[in-house]
Amino acid sequence: MTLPLGLAPWAAGALGLAFLAAAFVRGYSGFGFSALVVAFSALLTNPVLLVPVVILCEIAMTAVQSRGIRAQIDWRRIWPMLAGAAVAMPVSVTLLARVGEEPARLAISALILAMSLVLLSGWTLRRPFGAAGHGAVGVASGVANGAAVGGLPVAAFMAAQPIPAPVFRATMVAYLTAIDLVALPVMWANGLVTRDTLTIFVAALPLLALGVWLGGRRFLAASPQDFRRATILLLTALATLGLARSVM
Repeated sequence: MTLPLGLAPWAAGALGLAFLAAAFVRGYSGFGFSALVVAFSALLTNPVLLVPVVILCEIAMTAVQSRGIRAQIDWRRIWPMLAGAAVAMPVSVTLLARVGEEPARLAISALILAMSLVLLSGWTLRRPFGAAGHGAVGVASGVANGAAVGGLPVAAFMAAQPIPAPVFRATMVAYLTAIDLVALPVMWANGLVTRDTLTIFVAALPLLALGVWLGGRRFLAASPQDFRRATILLLTALATLGLARSVM
């Protein structure tokens, strides 16, 4: 039997474990799923092929999480960021769809590494951002979401402010779903959504449900700040490995 994307059985199994672990992170911290899966997949195959898969997964996971987060979502931040992302995303998706596997792996790994280092730096904002500032962050997020990692610029921006953990988590979940709903038709138009996309998505659904459920339970009992740092360190390591593979 031929596996999707031409993956070997061991690689498909490893990717399944990555989906489960990343779904746990998403259920716990509200972000990191797409970046973790895409960074890990860059070690196994062309990461561009997984971008529409993780976008479908993000949308599905929100359906699991939505009931418990609605009251904490900060929509005043989301709307201007979404407007900025909607402007930038069609360009970034179109460009990514037209590059080869190695340039894509290099670009995605470098982007994830750069955003992870910003998150690790402890950068903080000296004054609150208005709608224009949120829109600019949305543009950066839209560019990054061509590689399904549009949540990292927003996570860095929000982590630089004194936002309560439940609001951070809920706002990230809602925003990521919104930009993914914008991105999916653009990816379809660029030929990135294929039969393999749907096959992998359907196979991943049980892993997503389990991971998000476990992550949500963990969120109630531990420090999201500590877990976010551990997630970012993992992203840094995966991105570094992806860069190493690209240049070797």
